[in-house]
Amino acid sequence: MASGVKVTDEVVAVFNDMKVRKAQANEDEKRRRKKAILFCMSKDLKNIVLDDGKEILLGDLGKIQDPYQHFVKMLPQDDCRYALYDATYETKETKKEDLVFIFWAPDSAPLKSKMIYASSKDAIKRKFEGIKHEWQVNGLEDLKDRHTLAEKLGGSSVVSLEGTMNS
Repeated sequence: MASGVKVTDEVVAVFNDMKVRKAQANEDEKRRRKKAILFCMSKDLKNIVLDDGKEILLGDLGKIQDPYQHFVKMLPQDDCRYALYDATYETKETKKEDLVFIFWAPDSAPLKSKMIYASSKDAIKRKFEGIKHEWQVNGLEDLKDRHTLAEKLGGSSVVSLEGTMNS
């Protein structure tokens, strides 16, 4: 069911920036790259917009002990969000980076919010071409354990996620 919600150009631009990893990026460009970002509905519920200040930049990683846990803490306990998380992980063969589209719909969110976000998810996914991994999360217990994300990314072949061993 489509909701008629529009995705702002700013959201699409952020996705495109995260998707394209420039090999020739200078240090400043690398520091401004987004590791994670949240998106929310606008106040009038007509647009999907950036959730102000809810992002992790690569330049912040020196100050952030565990980017994955920091990301989990950014999610509101009682409302829905969409998120992009740039996961860095290793398989037995290689190091990889993949964008994960996350639909955060906690059980504690109002029913109206869950319905609006669920019916608008296709609008944002259509703009996010090339996303290989999608994850719907309904509570912190699903997120707290990084093994669940590792499973989404490649199952038992993932040996570490964000530099933390998967054991």
